[in-house]
Amino acid sequence: MESQQDRVQLDAKAKEGQTVLPGGTGGKSLEAQEHLAEGRSRGGQTRREQLGTEGYQEMGRKGGLSTGDQTGGDC
Repeated sequence: MESQQDRVQLDAKAKEGQTVLPGGTGGKSLEAQEHLAEGRSRGGQTRREQLGTEGYQEMGRKGGLSTGDQTGGDC
């Protein structure tokens, strides 16, 4: 657990625009970055539950394909 002094320093860095937590990109304070990271993590877990582990892994493999690559069939 972080001490109060550590949290104050991290909050100051976050207010300068630095990302101080993984997944906290875009948060303007330490608390905001914590909420963003938690929400992003929870969103991924929810999606994995909806699709099942196999579907979630397949979605990750297909994520690199662009729609432009899939068009252009025989017309």
